[in-house]
Amino acid sequence: MLRLEDYRHIVPDRTLAEIYAKARKLYGKHIVHLNATYQGGGVAEILYSLVMLMNDVGINAGWRILHGSQEFFEITKSFHNALQGARLDLCEHKRRVYLQVNDSFAKFTHLNHDCVIIHDPQPLALIRSYRKLQPWIWRCHIDLTKPDPTLWDFLKGFVLKYDQVVFSNEKYFKDDLPVDQRLMYPAINPLSPKNSSMSERALREQLAQANVPTDKPVIAQVSRLDPWKDPEGVIDVFKIVKEKVDCRLILCYNVASDDPEGLQMFEKVQANAHKMLETGDVLLVVGNKEWLVNAIQWFSSVIVQKSTGRASAWPSLRPCGKGRRSSHRTSGAFRARLRMAEAGICWSPAIPKASWIGSPIYSRTAKRAGSWGAWARKPCWTNSSSPVCWLIISTCSIRSCSCERHTAARKPPKRQRCSAANFSARPPT
Repeated sequence: MLRLEDYRHIVPDRTLAEIYAKARKLYGKHIVHLNATYQGGGVAEILYSLVMLMNDVGINAGWRILHGSQEFFEITKSFHNALQGARLDLCEHKRRVYLQVNDSFAKFTHLNHDCVIIHDPQPLALIRSYRKLQPWIWRCHIDLTKPDPTLWDFLKGFVLKYDQVVFSNEKYFKDDLPVDQRLMYPAINPLSPKNSSMSERALREQLAQANVPTDKPVIAQVSRLDPWKDPEGVIDVFKIVKEKVDCRLILCYNVASDDPEGLQMFEKVQANAHKMLETGDVLLVVGNKEWLVNAIQWFSSVIVQKSTGRASAWPSLRPCGKGRRSSHRTSGAFRARLRMAEAGICWSPAIPKASWIGSPIYSRTAKRAGSWGAWARKPCWTNSSSPVCWLIISTCSIRSCSCERHTAARKPPKRQRCSAANFSARPPT
């Protein structure tokens, strides 16, 4: 079981003491997290660590999974896409199925807790099926800068009933939403199998078990097979790079139970990379094993994260922490968490991506990536003074260092304070 004391040599003792002190105000409180899948996505990965750590410091934290039909998850996947800017025909049938699944789930799920935290839009409408006797928080992990207006109007009717909404970037805040809005940046757990150090022997064993050749340099993207991760675009970039550099592309993907679109994207990727799959220049590797994901990232020469929208900081931070050269499409959450000049290369849609990946500029940024990764792993990170839920996950996060060794080169973040009842940090000023 994961314990807060396990991070003692990763964050300062003062940070751990502060977390324990904040948690005292929440002793015995019963808090439940509720989302749509237990594996295969960033939300599930967050909750796996966060719930254990909350319990370790004295909070009675639980985790529930929304049950739904195949049709329901197809509809909520279209909601997910439309909230990030895709077009959607929100017919009456889709509304009815969405509400029926939430209402039915509420009939056999009793939420007699001191606080309810709902993650993403799938279980958002649950709040209408309960007599609200406690604070409800909506933790939105999606980019809401340009949502489909009809869908947003429909979902906003439920959001208005919440006490607080937590976003991954201040740019996602909604001016038309008169609900308390807070900021919580994405974070990774440095002690999880995906992020731990690996011996050369263990790395080779994992690659051999997955039939991954090691005879040439590797470019990799680790993500869902999701249109917002643009795996087809990664293949198009690789085709250009391949003309100049003899290398291999690995698309390490996973499958989540709440994402029926994955199979469709898998078929598109197969069609796009058909000949390269046959020659072994492109490999599709199922990344449901965390140690395998870790091995692929440690072995890769360049790691690409071509996310379009959403909070792509999750997969982007991992290679940086390993000191790997990385190329990322600009997205709000990642730009907010990291200075790309020190971690790798960040490119906008207007820049030819292949020119960055195959360019000699990587020889100049390799030392930066390596030094940043070494810096990120040093036990001198600091956390803002903020409530326990934010602090617990921040112990797993890459934060700006405020020790004397680094303040000259990097200005530390402003310390933020708010009451423990808020459960999250206020957006920085």
